[in-house]
Amino acid sequence: MRYHIASLVATFLALGIGILIGSIMLGNDTLVKQQQQLTRKLELQIEELRKKNEAVQAIVNNLETSNDVKEQFEKQSLPFLLAGRLSGYQVAIVEINNYRFLPEFTETLKTSGVTVSSVTTIFSDPGFDQEEIQSFWGQKDLTPELITRRLANEIGQTIVTGGNQELINFLTAQGIIKATGQYGVPLNGVIIIRGSQEQKACYEVDTFDLPLIDYFLKQKISVFGVEETKVDRSCMKAYQRKEITTIDNIDTIPGQAALVLAMAGNPGHYGVKPTAQSLLPKLDASSGKKDKGKI
Repeated sequence: MRYHIASLVATFLALGIGILIGSIMLGNDTLVKQQQQLTRKLELQIEELRKKNEAVQAIVNNLETSNDVKEQFEKQSLPFLLAGRLSGYQVAIVEINNYRFLPEFTETLKTSGVTVSSVTTIFSDPGFDQEEIQSFWGQKDLTPELITRRLANEIGQTIVTGGNQELINFLTAQGIIKATGQYGVPLNGVIIIRGSQEQKACYEVDTFDLPLIDYFLKQKISVFGVEETKVDRSCMKAYQRKEITTIDNIDTIPGQAALVLAMAGNPGHYGVKPTAQSLLPKLDASSGKKDKGKI
């Protein structure tokens, strides 16, 4: 231990002597020159960074201008592209997870000639009483999954036929759904809007969405599954198991155009996510109204 302590003391002593000798040999002038050289290097680097920042800012300004022009072009050309393509086309909209679609979305449908007969909102967390639902149906011992599947089937049936208004009144009172418009109108298609900023966005997709889609398809009604560009969890892959048209960027003008063109007879998977096949259907000025939504 003594030898070890002695060696450490010797090491620090040698280091201190070396620092002292180095300071004496270099002198103050040498240190000042080194500091001046370092300062000049720093000034050159700062100037270079300033020039790069100006160049990047110019690129950003050009991109913003280009993006503004693109958006103006899209908004002005969209009515010309879609006007009257789907004259007389009747759709029902089903919102799941309390999605709030943009006014521009319904305006695009209106421009293309689509009539929205009804909007049904399915709340993501209704907190319904399982026993009350079983009592309403007069059936006990139903599991939550069976309840959800039956709700999907009966809600779909009510949208199509307009019957069973008692169910709609009950579900509305329970805070499970919100319904506007008219049920029972002959439909060409149903738009299901899914996706949210919640992690559990697709929690019940297998027990609610897919059975709902199955019901509409059995009635020979085209189904179009859509969602926003930015969602924490996309449902498009699950929807595509039912071979329906999907659009994963419905909050954008290209997404809305893709939906109308798909309803006009160009089924597929459109958008910007990995599940999409392309941004838009193949544009064909001669394509008209066709009642096809299944791929």
